[in-house]
Amino acid sequence: MDKFVDIAPIVEIRELRDGLFLLSFESESIAKNAKCGQFVHIKCSEALFLRRPISIYNVEGAVVTVIFEVRGKGTKALSEMSAGTLLNVLGPLGIGYSLSEYSGKKVWLIGGGIGIFPLYMAAREYKGNSKVILGFKSRAFVAADKDFAFTGAETHVVTDDGSYGSKGFVTDKFKELLEGDKPDAVFACGPMAMLKGVYEICKENGIDCEVSLEERMGCGLGACLCCVTPVKVADTTENLTVCKHGPVFKGKEVF
Repeated sequence: MDKFVDIAPIVEIRELRDGLFLLSFESESIAKNAKCGQFVHIKCSEALFLRRPISIYNVEGAVVTVIFEVRGKGTKALSEMSAGTLLNVLGPLGIGYSLSEYSGKKVWLIGGGIGIFPLYMAAREYKGNSKVILGFKSRAFVAADKDFAFTGAETHVVTDDGSYGSKGFVTDKFKELLEGDKPDAVFACGPMAMLKGVYEICKENGIDCEVSLEERMGCGLGACLCCVTPVKVADTTENLTVCKHGPVFKGKEVF
């Protein structure tokens, strides 16, 4: 799979809510090869050795957009950059969702927290053939729900405390929606407990399921083995790197 190291100018950077930033950079090579569910590895500062992995949110022409949350020194430094700054970006990396495999079929997208962002390109792909369930802690954490709705996908928002959208978890809304409809496949991204819950519901209902795992990464290329996770392969279990063999896996391979 083609990957590139590019020196890419920042086109736009802005804060969406407290601590959550949208960043767009221009890279024709990365944009041309990016797939839904893949990520880029960004050098955030000359003072920091390791790059930071950030999921691709959207691609428009030669412009790649990511959305990230400030969680440490790297993402803090990235958030303080401005338009015109040159980024050292490696990507696109990893294995994404199987969009073409379900072309013309009904695919539901389920995301929790910052796990919603890798799903946006899929919503653009499936449009009215998709239902989207986005889960957040509360109204203060809600982001991008209007972007998903604008694609034409039927979009549902749930919050733990009911301060925005429906009260409950994404699995609650998933079960509710299954009472009147059933998708061919589900693509999910979010915390591991959420992914397991989504997969179990899919398994019970005979629905294909793909999950994107969130793991700490070092090199992003499968060399440092920082993000190794057990994955079922044939009749055995192998320790595979999330950055290279994922981050997207079949649900039955992980749970």
